[in-house]
Amino acid sequence: MTTTATHLHTIVLHWADLHEAAGQPATIGGFGLGLRGYLARLDQADADQLEYEQHQAAHLRSLERDPIQLGPRPVPVRLHILDTMAAIHAELLECADAIAETVQRPPMAPPAPRRAAYARTRDERRAWEDHARRVQAAQDDAADPRRWQWTGTRPDAPYTALWLLGRVQGAPGPFRRRLTEREADRIGAVAHSCGGRVERALDIAAQSRTLEQRHECGGHIEVHGGEGARPLARCTGCGRVWSEGGVIAA
Repeated sequence: MTTTATHLHTIVLHWADLHEAAGQPATIGGFGLGLRGYLARLDQADADQLEYEQHQAAHLRSLERDPIQLGPRPVPVRLHILDTMAAIHAELLECADAIAETVQRPPMAPPAPRRAAYARTRDERRAWEDHARRVQAAQDDAADPRRWQWTGTRPDAPYTALWLLGRVQGAPGPFRRRLTEREADRIGAVAHSCGGRVERALDIAAQSRTLEQRHECGGHIEVHGGEGARPLARCTGCGRVWSEGGVIAA
């Protein structure tokens, strides 16, 4: 079973990959389509790509003759990746806000100010030194980087995932207690949801699905893909296997 920690690590380790993927051209996915529809979609994508490249080449030639052309063109942005990142960030922040509300203790109260006076005796000097230590301790506690902040600039998704991981693992900090089972389950559900979104967006998780249509032999058609591999379809009846190039085995 994939653990909460594994899902949170997935978010942290692959967040930069999502940023990079947001600026790369889209790829054609194999799930959510029938096999014939998937293959037709690939053929159409090839035709569209060829037409696009022809128009792009003509456009670039015209720009080469344009004296006002400056520098390279911006890379197209894949909006669905950015939407995924925004949804993951919002879900993690909402979870961390709620968890911190119950497990994080308030900052230490600073000591009452002392009247200014010259410390003449050893006891008076010790009292002032003790007061200064308590003031510093209260300031350090309030500024503890492990303390979750609800206001100001919100933490990014990787930091939030690591903060939640710390709560799951019981890391030390300004916290009054460990997580309850219900709180741990809530973090686990959010981690599973967000980690799965990262994997699907980057196509790094293996997936399989059985299509509604049947093969001519009567068998079910199962589509397997993910983890960066091209989707393959297999008939459970006759054992035929398809890829975008047609039948590759029988």
